[in-house]
Amino acid sequence: MQYRKFGSTGLTVSRLTLGTMTFGLQTDEDVSRSIMDRASDAGVNFIDTADVYPLGGTHDIAGRTEEIVGRWLAGRRDRFILATKAVGVMGPLDWNKGASRKHLLDAIDASLKRLNTDYVDLYQLHMDDRDTPLDETLEALDVIVRQGKARYIGVSNFLAYRLARALGRADVLRTARFVSVQPRYNLLFRQIERELLPLATEEALAVIPYNPLAGGLLTGKHRHDAAPSEGRFTAAVGKAGEMYQERYWHEREFQTIEKLKALVAPTGRSLANTSLAWVLENPAVTSAIIGASRPDQLDDHACRRRSAARCRDQDEARRPDGGISLGRRAALKPFIVRAAPDRSLRANRAPARPRSRRSRSADRARTPRDRSPRRSAIAASA
Repeated sequence: MQYRKFGSTGLTVSRLTLGTMTFGLQTDEDVSRSIMDRASDAGVNFIDTADVYPLGGTHDIAGRTEEIVGRWLAGRRDRFILATKAVGVMGPLDWNKGASRKHLLDAIDASLKRLNTDYVDLYQLHMDDRDTPLDETLEALDVIVRQGKARYIGVSNFLAYRLARALGRADVLRTARFVSVQPRYNLLFRQIERELLPLATEEALAVIPYNPLAGGLLTGKHRHDAAPSEGRFTAAVGKAGEMYQERYWHEREFQTIEKLKALVAPTGRSLANTSLAWVLENPAVTSAIIGASRPDQLDDHACRRRSAARCRDQDEARRPDGGISLGRRAALKPFIVRAAPDRSLRANRAPARPRSRRSRSADRARTPRDRSPRRSAIAASA
């Protein structure tokens, strides 16, 4: 297992994060515990959950996943980085959801009780609550951090401009600052490359994408002309199955997968493993969230620590032509976009015009104050 610093914080987390949204509905508690055991054996030290989980459940069973995770963590809490989320619907009342001060302060206490812990390492907004002022939300999260109930705070499913505004307001208010962002990201959904990933790079935010396998579509086991029989595209996850079909179950996505299969085939690697490696290769990505409904589904993504050398040998044997590995995506170059903002915007810049002798002389005559980066940026935008 590889590890990386969590954004600008002092935390070190595994490159793979165990997602738990299937626990309690799609998978029972015994299977869920086996999945967590398998992930722990592989070196995963980062677990992500949410108060509304399990996925597809109604609010009357919301919190069941946290309870399962909490029981499993008993006696080993100090060995894991634990993240949870709030904002989703947790009850029938209007204030049982959202990012208001009332709900967040109630939600963190309820999550800590279900998780059987005194604190979480990362407390995230599951989505952007437009009905609550950002200042109110930030001040509530600051209280949670100062009380020691959360070490850090982050967001999920935020647009780039809203996250930028939240970071700016936190600086103005001198409240706890978001340190991470959890977006949807995979080979079939790449919109975040345009603005969100450059923002995360600029602000040194950790990026922990979910859906790296597009809900299982990037395993290559599904066909567009055949109804899915298992997984997140079925009624096994309640209404969430419809949501996943709306996200990914389209002809264009299946055509893309067929092209990816052709690229991956010569390497001897699975499409799922390659798709995950592609996400992790992006320099902006800190750790990718992987989920499972069976323990064996994790085997294609992470080698157990006790057999790491054997896994490396097998990996080399599968790649006689130097195919795709975790640090190499040569066959997928047409799909790669780097996240650094200076490179991502370079292609859109207008060609520079030849400068006249008069303008060059004016530049030399500028005072040091005029030539500061800040003033130059203001002048360029004026």
